[in-house]
Amino acid sequence: MKQVEIFTDGACKGNPGPGGWAALLRMGAREKELVGAEAQTTNNRMEMTAVIRALAALNQPCEVKLCTDSKYVIDGITQWVFGWQKRGWVNAKKEPVANEDLWREMLLVSKQHKIDWQWVRGHNGHAENERVDKLASDAAVEVAKKK
Repeated sequence: MKQVEIFTDGACKGNPGPGGWAALLRMGAREKELVGAEAQTTNNRMEMTAVIRALAALNQPCEVKLCTDSKYVIDGITQWVFGWQKRGWVNAKKEPVANEDLWREMLLVSKQHKIDWQWVRGHNGHAENERVDKLASDAAVEVAKKK
């Protein structure tokens, strides 16, 4: 099974507001950057979209080391999502789960891979995290200009 490192980040200028997402995929010496933006979104949705687009870009099952600075993504996919599924996509407060559409999509694109979910502290000098942070932030700024 191929081994891939993925680094993701999302950014929002206002929350909600214009947002951007970015992912860096690395397999050996090869790297690929993915970047996108939405005119009206939230930071959490951009964090999730970065992960989804990165995993969806893999065209075969892989062993993935996925690094994100989003506790929301890490806790959601490794802990909370199982309870949400059991309860019919309602949270502990008996309310609909926020971003259910993206959680479902993340589960779908995750299932064929063996993923080691790793949290990294944001804005702390982690080279790849800083790189995707800048790409996501720049994408958010660009989409905001088009409003």
